[in-house]
Amino acid sequence: MFQLAISGGATAGQTHLLRRFPFRVGRNADADLQCEESGVWDNHLVFEKRPDQGITVRCHPEAHAALNGAPLSEAVVLRNGDVVEIGPLKLRFWLGETEPRPLALRETLTWLGLGALFLAQLLLALRFLP
Repeated sequence: MFQLAISGGATAGQTHLLRRFPFRVGRNADADLQCEESGVWDNHLVFEKRPDQGITVRCHPEAHAALNGAPLSEAVVLRNGDVVEIGPLKLRFWLGETEPRPLALRETLTWLGLGALFLAQLLLALRFLP
């Protein structure tokens, strides 16, 4: 899972999870992350998940954005901790915390198996002891 931590602007301090791709940022009503800040276009940024590269970000051709302080002019593969700037917003890209798989069923079956093994050994011991 991936996340964007926002600093700057009216939404500073918020964190957004990127669960579905493409993930769009802009003023548009259908944007996944809507920003009404000055300097933000309707369809300013798009985050995409590419199996061969990872997560990429690209900017609308006429909009302005920066990645780690350098102008963003083409699609770029993001690394953990990269900062994308649009208008007054700074979006820090992070790998999200992983969620462990639920283990309750596996643990229950393991304990039941160990209990059955114990009972089988006990029955064998009682049968063959004088």
